[in-house]
Amino acid sequence: MTREAVVSLTTSLVEIPSHTDETAAGNFIAQWLRDETAATVRCDDAGNVIAHRQSGDSSSNTSLAFVGHHDVVPPADDQLDADGGYRSERRDGRLYGRGTADMKGALAAALLAFRDAEPATELVFASFVGEEQGGIGAQAAIEDGFAPDTAIVTEGSTGYSAPGVTDVAIAHKGRRGSTLTASGTAGHASRPDDADNAVYRACDAVDIVRSLDAPETTVLGNKLSGSIAVTEIDGGSAWNVIPDQCTVTIDERTVPGERADLAAAESIEGVEWTVDQDLLPMACEDPAFADRVLAAADAVQPDEPQQVVKPHATDAGWLANAGTDCVVCGAAEPGEAHTATESVSVDVLERCYELYRQVAETPP
Repeated sequence: MTREAVVSLTTSLVEIPSHTDETAAGNFIAQWLRDETAATVRCDDAGNVIAHRQSGDSSSNTSLAFVGHHDVVPPADDQLDADGGYRSERRDGRLYGRGTADMKGALAAALLAFRDAEPATELVFASFVGEEQGGIGAQAAIEDGFAPDTAIVTEGSTGYSAPGVTDVAIAHKGRRGSTLTASGTAGHASRPDDADNAVYRACDAVDIVRSLDAPETTVLGNKLSGSIAVTEIDGGSAWNVIPDQCTVTIDERTVPGERADLAAAESIEGVEWTVDQDLLPMACEDPAFADRVLAAADAVQPDEPQQVVKPHATDAGWLANAGTDCVVCGAAEPGEAHTATESVSVDVLERCYELYRQVAETPP
């Protein structure tokens, strides 16, 4: 029954378009919670859906949240029907369609677990908007007071230690995107000494970036290494004009507590460094919670899951920065999200339901 329930709910969620407007998906989730549970359900001004269930143990004063998001990236043409609606398909033990892996499948598993669990602590469900736009919904919820003690963020963690194994991610990288802007003085290319070449200044700044060590740290015994890469350079307007402007974009994958000293590039005259996007990394600071989730993951599958680290930023970064101890645990496998053939295993969705329910029912 659980298997078909998670398939049905995933299908319903996937077939609601939510790449430009999450309202319909959020309304569906809120109404489902009101119909299927006795939880207190709230839709905030940002469009987030948040529900609370109290523990049967009156002595419990902690909270556990299942956290996901109901926005998706734009669908590929093959993921649309003739009328422009979202298509979903079940075949060979998998569900196909935009959002199946990222992350409406795991969202459905979390909704059903939220409904069915007999929680040992206060149990919270949250589905955010704007995760694909940098965590807009999560940040709004946190500003509004969303602060569970612990959270399982239901992004993908399957297939990291071995194919098909649902692991528990106890840390992930963040992403800081930034720009170097080099300014100079334009001039005729036949008299280069009469000008200040912005491209040369940008190249000198890039040399400094290349000399920097990438950040790294260790989380619960797992090494997490960041990276720094120059990804774009743009300068000049004509073959015979010394350029007076040049911009360089930098992709830095950050780790908890560590950042590269990119501001050092400003030691080059005429160079300014600005941060364009800063998606936060995550590290679980509560080993007991991480072990509790790992024990549940081990109990619901034949293979042995591991505590792992993820390369991708999630809403767990915002929550961890605000004081919530997080892990990431979900059905999606590496390489599935955002693809034209996006899919998720039905077996793993059922497994995630059991995992989430077991964590909710286990006292901290």
